[in-house]
Amino acid sequence: MEVKVVKFGGSSLADAEHFRQVAKIIKADDARKFVVPSAPGKRFSADIKVTDMLYKCYEMIKNNENIDEQFSKIADRYNGIISELGLSFDISGELEYVKNAMLHHSGRDYAASRGEYLNGLILAKYIGFDFVDAENVIFFKEDGTFDEDKTNREMRDELKRHRHAVIPGFYGITPNGTIKTFSRGGSDITGSIVARAVDADLYENWTDVSGFMMADPRILDTPCTIDTITYSELRELSYMGATVLHDEAIFPVRYAGIPINIKNTNRPEDPGTMIVPHAHTYDHDRIITGIAGRKGYSVITIEKDMMNSEIGFGRRVLEVFEENEISFEHLPSGVDTMSVVVETKQIDDVRDRLLNRLQRTVRPDTISIEDGLALIAVVGRGMVKTKGTAARVFDAISDADVNIKMIDQGSSELNIIVGVEEGDFERTMKAIYDEFVK
Repeated sequence: MEVKVVKFGGSSLADAEHFRQVAKIIKADDARKFVVPSAPGKRFSADIKVTDMLYKCYEMIKNNENIDEQFSKIADRYNGIISELGLSFDISGELEYVKNAMLHHSGRDYAASRGEYLNGLILAKYIGFDFVDAENVIFFKEDGTFDEDKTNREMRDELKRHRHAVIPGFYGITPNGTIKTFSRGGSDITGSIVARAVDADLYENWTDVSGFMMADPRILDTPCTIDTITYSELRELSYMGATVLHDEAIFPVRYAGIPINIKNTNRPEDPGTMIVPHAHTYDHDRIITGIAGRKGYSVITIEKDMMNSEIGFGRRVLEVFEENEISFEHLPSGVDTMSVVVETKQIDDVRDRLLNRLQRTVRPDTISIEDGLALIAVVGRGMVKTKGTAARVFDAISDADVNIKMIDQGSSELNIIVGVEEGDFERTMKAIYDEFVK
């Protein structure tokens, strides 16, 4: 029998009306056996997410402030959902336990995780599914890293005991019994982990958009939706700022070869975007799959005559970055130049030390740091099969009167990355999109 794991984001579970829609979606397909909920999101633009309300409580406790009024707002959100759903379910004991645990300094991750935990209890009660606490099936190691093997084993064994279950997203437990969360967006990761553990046929990720868009809708008006995208393409776009799906959520299902379907809770009839291990076809009219980018980069440029013949030069440069715990993004280089592109925030506190150490280590002729760089990735599996794609990208940027500061293309030819000044970021995105889509 087909098995689907379904994850619903905070906007999909913000209030009782959305709970009803979610229940309708789940009940419409008996293959939807395992459900991963987020904490309640915003009901309207000026609203506050429950997770942010819990974070605020945590900060207030740290500052020895009274949280009664703030916590009562959280309780009201959950009790309001229960009341409007007509549930006979008293959650007051759970709320009191959470509040007391927070007051006894249970930790920031514990506070944040309770949004998903409480929402999971309510959803399980409402749809008649078993509730499986994530702390019993998701594990972290002592160093805080995710324990993939133990989680997969324990979750697989536990979920075999349940025909249907709700598993709250975002958190797990460490060996000493402390709650630990994934990074924000971590419910996506939980859903992916569950899908792998039960060897799902499909992982449905329900959100408030009808799939993955070709570009950021905050920059372009109503960009087209991507019908099919590969894991590799999604990874490139997510890393460069596309935010529909948490980029770390790709790995568990990618390992197992499980497809993901991004769906819209408010428009369940829309096909959404299918994320698949491999795709042999592509849109011959558009060629590219998507565009994504981010601001906030700096480039450190090192110049030295005969650099290319100096054995170990690049290794010594990168060792300096490693010593300062700085990861690099790209390494564009020439015969006598080497550039290292990094996030500006990584070097803000160490730039003088970094420059001095590079100066002593490799004795460059010149060395400089340029801030204010934006990176834009043009991604598409069709690019490798289509001549002239790079030329079209560069011509579009040139026609927009934008100067390219950096170019990088991987050997797979899956993407082309360009660096431009931050002030040219939006204009560059629009120019590339218009070249391939309009």
